[in-house]
Amino acid sequence: MAVATDQRQEVRAVAKWVRLSPQKARVVLKHIRGRSVPEARTVLAFTPRVAAREIEKVLRSAVANAEENHGLSGNDLVVAAAVADVGPVLKRWKARARGRVGRIRKPTCHITITLVEAERRPDVARQQPKAPETTAVEAPAEEKAEVRRRKPAKKKEATA
Repeated sequence: MAVATDQRQEVRAVAKWVRLSPQKARVVLKHIRGRSVPEARTVLAFTPRVAAREIEKVLRSAVANAEENHGLSGNDLVVAAAVADVGPVLKRWKARARGRVGRIRKPTCHITITLVEAERRPDVARQQPKAPETTAVEAPAEEKAEVRRRKPAKKKEATA
């Protein structure tokens, strides 16, 4: 789905009913929000969590949607929003002692990633940060603070 917002195209991809806790997915999504697509892919590649694999699939799908449906370049996109919503919970049970039941909850989530075109500012991108021209001057020896050493406390003699 593409929506014109501030003259920038918005592309999204959704993975529904992912067998993963939304709380665990949000931990990983927090790291890629606001990053460029190549940077987000690198972060996900080196993230050891299971959620990173699922999120990477959704990111790949969003980039493919942008390239195929809207003619955008995948490297020029930024992750504008990354959300993990709560899905339905699968409820199972396990037999326990004395005829009781142990409840097992298997959460699911819906992962949504929204990409937008990066703002292009060629004048800022070309400028290199300038090194400061002033050099640090060391203070005179009289002004330097001396480091005082603490004398060890005298041990009190035990009176018997």
